[in-house]
Amino acid sequence: MKQRTLLLIKPDAVEARHVGEIISIIQHHGFEICQVKVFRFDPDLCSIFYKDHLGKDFYPRLESFMCKGKTWALVLEMDDAVQRLRDLLGDVVPEKRKPGTIRAVFGHGITDNGAHGSDSLQSAEREIGVIFGSYPQ
Repeated sequence: MKQRTLLLIKPDAVEARHVGEIISIIQHHGFEICQVKVFRFDPDLCSIFYKDHLGKDFYPRLESFMCKGKTWALVLEMDDAVQRLRDLLGDVVPEKRKPGTIRAVFGHGITDNGAHGSDSLQSAEREIGVIFGSYPQ
């Protein structure tokens, strides 16, 4: 069944000029790109997008990182898109990343891991709405 999911190419990968490589990998794996937006997080948008992490000890570091530069957002579509993107991205924990995954190739740490992918259909719907403007703030 076709699903939509959100991919964020984070500021570290954008700054390192890996956007084209990441998009090429995504397309090579059969994802259809439905929408693209280049933007910069600000603290308000960050707090809405990462609302589940507000108040956690790592949140200030996450906010600072996400607001430091441009982010590319892509709405992707394919069968089982959420899980397939998560598999392609790899684990957030560097030691658990499988070789060849996007985070293994382009990520460095837990926060500066190159990319974000929605973790469920519900998250994808909410996150796409937040970034592309159809989600109530």
